Amino acid sequence: MVEAFIISAILLFIGILLFGIRVFFIKGGVFPNIHIGGNKALKDKGIGCATSQDRDAQLSKKQAANKMVEDMIQNL
Repeated sequence: MVEAFIISAILLFIGILLFGIRVFFIKGGVFPNIHIGGNKALKDKGIGCATSQDRDAQLSKKQAANKMVEDMIQNL
């Protein structure tokens, strides 16, 4: 049982090192950006992640509502 745990821990450690070679051993290394917003081809097509698109939609709704209120106040 202990042998299986030790082998699992060693394999996990090796896996983490292999995934992080660029980060751990290269000066200024970073993990690659795999987020949808970091993909140039999708960005050129105007495609973003759902969270970003929702945030932008909520912001534009709020700005439209604020403009409508300002217009109503000016017309009084």
